[in-house]
Amino acid sequence: MAASTRSRSAAEKASQARHKRPLHRPVQVSQSASRRVKSSLSRRKVRAQAFRLTSPRLRLISVWVVLIVSMLGLGTRLAYLQLAIGDELQVMAREQQAIQATPRASRRQIVDRQGNVVAMDRVMYTLYVHPVLFKKSPEAIAEALSTVLDRQPQELSDLFAEQESGIKLNTDISEETAKRLRALRLDGLDLLPSPQRIYPQGELFSQVTGYVDLEGVPQEGLELSLQAQLKYAEPAPGEMSTPLQQVTRDGLQMQLTIDSRLQRIAQENLVKTVNEYGAKRGALLVMDSRTGEILALAAAPTYDPNRYYDADIAYFKNWAVSDLYEPGSTFKPINVAIALENGSISAGATVYDEGQIFVGEWPIQNVDFSTRGGRGPLSLTDVLRYSSNVGMVHVMETLPRDTYYNWLEKIGLGKPTGIELPGEASGQIKERGQFVDSAVEAAVTAFGQGFSLTPLQLLQLHGTLANDGKRVTPHVVRGLANAESELTWSPDHPAPEQVFSAETAHQVLNMMKQVVDDGTGSAAKVAGYQIAGKTGTAQKATEYGAYGNQRITSFVSIAPVSNPRYVVLAVVDEPQGENAYGGTVAAPLVKKMLESLVVLEGVEPDATTPAKAASAETAPD
Repeated sequence: MAASTRSRSAAEKASQARHKRPLHRPVQVSQSASRRVKSSLSRRKVRAQAFRLTSPRLRLISVWVVLIVSMLGLGTRLAYLQLAIGDELQVMAREQQAIQATPRASRRQIVDRQGNVVAMDRVMYTLYVHPVLFKKSPEAIAEALSTVLDRQPQELSDLFAEQESGIKLNTDISEETAKRLRALRLDGLDLLPSPQRIYPQGELFSQVTGYVDLEGVPQEGLELSLQAQLKYAEPAPGEMSTPLQQVTRDGLQMQLTIDSRLQRIAQENLVKTVNEYGAKRGALLVMDSRTGEILALAAAPTYDPNRYYDADIAYFKNWAVSDLYEPGSTFKPINVAIALENGSISAGATVYDEGQIFVGEWPIQNVDFSTRGGRGPLSLTDVLRYSSNVGMVHVMETLPRDTYYNWLEKIGLGKPTGIELPGEASGQIKERGQFVDSAVEAAVTAFGQGFSLTPLQLLQLHGTLANDGKRVTPHVVRGLANAESELTWSPDHPAPEQVFSAETAHQVLNMMKQVVDDGTGSAAKVAGYQIAGKTGTAQKATEYGAYGNQRITSFVSIAPVSNPRYVVLAVVDEPQGENAYGGTVAAPLVKKMLESLVVLEGVEPDATTPAKAASAETAPD
């Protein structure tokens, strides 16, 4: 028992001892292993310290790498912009810069001799849109603008898609329309005010004024030749002005010599005549022979300068100033004056009209030779009355050809008249040697062919006969006038030049009076007035230099003979019909002009007996 009891005590003590001991036994580490661990930890600590020492350098390198890559990218982009699409960007820049440009310079008004406005500036607007600034959708903007601008919304949307800014949408926008656009309160719209040139008289003065295009550039007429006087001075730096002030800088106006009343009468009657005869074109001019002032200068066909872009460009030039033609019989009075002034023939002399002659191998005949034959002895008056070509050849044969040529130069053939209008052509005559050495050249010049001049120059030459033999410069501009009609500037004109004596001029005028009284110009008679005149019907040369079937008809008149002052010239080019002559086409046109002229200018009637009816033997001319 005792032994058994001791055994259980020993077992219990052993069990308790097992429960009391730790779960894991402590690891026994050797000294060598401990040293290896310490060495590894020491190396890691050194590497960590080395990394901390070198990290700023890495950061700096990283920054430089980023900078270099960015610079390379930027340089590549700049090269692309400059070299690849540089031209396109320049164009876009100019367009956008132009939007902010100063509006074009405004111009002074042009008025007629009565003060009626012929040309003026009016404030108009140009609309630009910048889609990049839209705060509404492009479709909504297009819809809003379409009702104001009268354009389709889809058309506007397509334009908005073309570029982000600087799209010119509309020009010629009135002040009223501009107010409606502002009332829309849309972002991305830009209204640029600018003076716009308008012509209240429409086509009436277009051949004189010319026009200013939509870009503000003067084209043709006085707008071009007198732009220095018409343009206002540029505003001083920093000077501000409202759109209205841009077109009302001062009270100066460019005043013309033309009377709009006479101009309208001339234009309307000229157009009717051109249309009636199916003519190519026509011109009707009125001049005061004492001053050279042009009172009317009409041409047909013409154009409306307010809508110049719809016109045929051939209508832009004033052909009465810029185109040459052979004057035909209307030049015969000038030749008679040359012969009289030269003293080679007297006013009472006669010449023999054979009806047809030969100059060398060239036949020259009267227009009525086939029906009338020769007329025999003719006075100088009869030579003009019957418009005898053969008679004129004999008259001018009294001058040596060299002397004749000197006279042609003296009266101004081959030189411009000096009118203010641009594009004036100078007349053309043969070279002296050719003229002097060829009898036929002098012969055809005697009846107005073989040389050329402008209608304006023929008007000037007949003005010499009306003005006691003195030649003046035709002009359409009086000058810059202030509110009191005082001139602050006027064109310079040479002093009148004595070409023929007053006696010679009066003698020729009296001969021309007979042409109207009972000659080829009887259709130009005006009741109560003595009218001098001369018809002309000239063959036109073809492009090959030969004379064809087309003709140019004309009539020139001077009124009144008792106190000569006004010269009227009508020229109708290529009228159609069997009876298309100077006396049938142009003379009635001049008559209508004279009837209005004497009333509007207050010309006193002549105390004369009624003129005789035209002779039945008068040849058409």
